[in-house]
Amino acid sequence: MSEVVRNYYDENAKVELERLNNPYSSIEFNSTMHLIDKYFPKTGEVIDIGSGPGRYSLELLKKKYSVTLLELSEKELDIAKKRIEGVGLKAEKYLCENALNLNILESDKYDAILLMGPMYHILDKEQRINVLKETLRILKKQGIAIISYLNSWGILKAGVTEFSSVFKDLNNVYGYLDEQSFDENNSFTEVYFSTPVQALDEVEKAGFHIASYAGAESFLSGIEEGVIKLYKEDRVVYDNLLKVAVESCELPQYRDATEHLHIVVKKI
Repeated sequence: MSEVVRNYYDENAKVELERLNNPYSSIEFNSTMHLIDKYFPKTGEVIDIGSGPGRYSLELLKKKYSVTLLELSEKELDIAKKRIEGVGLKAEKYLCENALNLNILESDKYDAILLMGPMYHILDKEQRINVLKETLRILKKQGIAIISYLNSWGILKAGVTEFSSVFKDLNNVYGYLDEQSFDENNSFTEVYFSTPVQALDEVEKAGFHIASYAGAESFLSGIEEGVIKLYKEDRVVYDNLLKVAVESCELPQYRDATEHLHIVVKKI
């Protein structure tokens, strides 16, 4: 990941902190926690690669895991440390480092790994594969990792309401049926969108065994305005939909067409 990505997250550290508080983004947060509870070992050492402001690290610490945070943005890492220490918890380490440099970490060390964020911003396929191989190296045998990609197919759905003007060019519609890369002049920063087929292939080529995969937004993907409206006007309905969406995030009829693709993998 480049300085462009680092600068974006430094400048938007507080925005990233609040993102998962949004009633729509809360679906992603709760689905991720559901996968952690379902697949992670109940105890052990975890590294959160691309930890951002520490939303997941904080929850893992509450569950008594030993947690190391690795984050490109110093400002986001500072927020994470203040939030964690503010509730009386303590992480093992705070590493301000690029995910491209996982070679600094010890082999076969972690019982579980979150790799959520870096794969969104690595435009070069060879570099992505290397990050995946390094993640495999530092994971203990039988360890579990959750690896996240941004999914073109789900972003196409979301784009109907979020950025529909770009679809005045028919080629832009077709473009989201495949992987895409954008620089900072054409997106919020340097960003890579995969498809489930391509993401699963990358992960397998790196040597992981795929245990499952999920669409973080489940059947609520692409209808952010409606979800937020329900949150404000009928919390019973919102809460019911949220519960079922989280529980069904791995179902094949939903998981291929959400904005965030979570791949659950194992080192065998």
